Amino acid sequence: MRSRLLVLWVFYFAPGFAQSGSQSDGPHRMEILLERMNGPQWVKVDPRLIFAQNDRVRFHFRANFSGYLYVMDRTTSGKYEQLFPREETGQDNQITAGKDYLIPATDTVFRIAGPPGQEIIYWLVSPVELSGGGHKYKPLPPPPPVDQRLPQNMTPRCDDSIFRARGECVDSSAGPQGIAPGEKLPRNLAGKGQSRDLTFMRNDNTSVVASEGPLTGPVIYEFRLAHK
Repeated sequence: MRSRLLVLWVFYFAPGFAQSGSQSDGPHRMEILLERMNGPQWVKVDPRLIFAQNDRVRFHFRANFSGYLYVMDRTTSGKYEQLFPREETGQDNQITAGKDYLIPATDTVFRIAGPPGQEIIYWLVSPVELSGGGHKYKPLPPPPPVDQRLPQNMTPRCDDSIFRARGECVDSSAGPQGIAPGEKLPRNLAGKGQSRDLTFMRNDNTSVVASEGPLTGPVIYEFRLAHK
């Protein structure tokens, strides 16, 4: 069975997400919020939560600077897939400071499917346009073929101490994080941005990614999404 974040067409009205002011002359800051569908409603969840098969999920993204966003997934079976921008999830990847964005940006959702493990979702965020002019995004090169050399230590593991405290099964190694030293990026992302010195924090269920100063070019980090 192929592992992927399947895109499903589901019609919903997206609830609001708190706004923040623009900050272009100081540290650049990004926020990611993960939601899971619970019946007819969307519920904010811990980014380290271990999801079940067929769970429906989506992301909120917001930055205090304007720029461009690309999102790509490496599934637990090693397949690469561009999640955003694309036709089913939205083709306008230009972001405005202080504005909340849903990923997917259309009336779709992502569905958890495939072998247990951690999806590695790469986030490429750029304060400058990659295409060099105009307002249309420059598509990334096609994702690489299936990667058969998957790490062997990515099986989701429930953190017992957090489970006892919160009643949820979470994997402490999941959620947003930087690119580890020596970790090779997919070849269609290599050279498109840097894994800069970033700080990763969590405010309740909102993940915060911040730089010490203004970003002058694209930056890449990853969100590890664990599932059974």
